[in-house]
Amino acid sequence: MVRANNPIGFVENKKTALLGGKIAGDARKELENKTRKKVVSTTNYLPDKKTKMLDD
Repeated sequence: MVRANNPIGFVENKKTALLGGKIAGDARKELENKTRKKVVSTTNYLPDKKTKMLDD
């Protein structure tokens, strides 16, 4: 979406990100409906990354 829309600035990038997320979500839901299986489960999700705290 970024390459297609070539957004400039925060607002345009935010709109593009939301649009890309909607497309991905719709694709996931359609796949789940057609296969009658969940795509995301407790066994195949990525855990949160551990972030390093910066000292002041």
